[in-house]
Amino acid sequence: MNTRRDLAVEGSLPSVPLLDVGRGNGPLRQELLDAIAAVIDSGRFLHGPDVAALESEIATRTGCRHAIACASGSDALLLALMALGVGPGDEVIVPSFTFFATASAAWRLGARPVFAEIDPRSYNLDPERLRESITPRTKAIIPVHLFGQSVEMNDILERACEHGIPVIEDAAQAIGATHQDRPVGSMGLLAAFSFYPTKNLGGFGDGGMVTTNRDDLAERVRLFAAHGMNPRYYHRVVGINSRLDTIQAAVLRVKLRHLDTWTAQRGVNADRYAELLADQADSRLVLPTASARNRHVWNQYTIRVRDGLRDRLREQLQRQGIGSEIYYPVPLHQQDCFKTLEPSRVPLRETEAASQEVLSLPIYPELTRGEQDRVADCIRQFLAATATKTRAA
Repeated sequence: MNTRRDLAVEGSLPSVPLLDVGRGNGPLRQELLDAIAAVIDSGRFLHGPDVAALESEIATRTGCRHAIACASGSDALLLALMALGVGPGDEVIVPSFTFFATASAAWRLGARPVFAEIDPRSYNLDPERLRESITPRTKAIIPVHLFGQSVEMNDILERACEHGIPVIEDAAQAIGATHQDRPVGSMGLLAAFSFYPTKNLGGFGDGGMVTTNRDDLAERVRLFAAHGMNPRYYHRVVGINSRLDTIQAAVLRVKLRHLDTWTAQRGVNADRYAELLADQADSRLVLPTASARNRHVWNQYTIRVRDGLRDRLREQLQRQGIGSEIYYPVPLHQQDCFKTLEPSRVPLRETEAASQEVLSLPIYPELTRGEQDRVADCIRQFLAATATKTRAA
């Protein structure tokens, strides 16, 4: 990620980074330093009061009875599966179009990730295709609220309930999002959040959280996150060491107070992109949409560029000093480490097409109108030029 405002490669305009964490952290510098200093003075670098306070604040925000802090979003997924007793011989349904951690959590426990198809508009799991992936060995379903938009959770839960299968929400990119006014993280049996620095609520390193409304599952998550130890030096199960340190919790508590403002600005930026690029949307350029039933929090603004033009557009943006990223260029079912798995039970045509066409643009709250104009102008010029070449050919 670029945190400087360098000159663009072509011309003298400053670059437009994909994400500039410095712009977000800068105005909070003294608040953050004061919070960190308080932790230093207390000497309680683990299990300090900020950790419990953050858990309480996230529980309130998500409408859950419990929030359990851990070391990362990846660990949050792993701990949720451990709490459900997932292990060798089990199957866990996941999308293939997602970050690696969604599937690797199941793999690490000896379970088999089963890759299901996505909806081409939201890039989230397609509820209508879910039944094709369910077997008697299915122990859990992990829908991912990708790019900040909730999965159609009511439909997912209905299909899971038919088979008695627990649902774990992967909400790593979607804190603050809702589906029919229900916060993500509150609809499944458990949910996993990430506080990686690039997330809408990002810390100064790794961090995660598990949420649940079940007292017994919350107890199991806490147990597994602490080496399976309770009381001290008495180990009831073989767990892992996954703690959110107090400095990270203190930083996150400062930033949590600003999350709603940042989320609103991301929405403003998304609306402005839609306005700036509305006349360009055609068979070659597809703009992202938000379901009327959802509150989208726009962790990413992901366009779709067809006709084999995605990589060429990205190169043009790069030449203009404009950041972009491909989330995700290789679906999980095509990753080398999963080649030993049986082939997917369903064709993953939408997943594979998306991986060849998606491109994420800058969307962070501090993005200026002028920077958005530059991004849109570059896309408009590229599409006009490629259209001219196509007609000439």
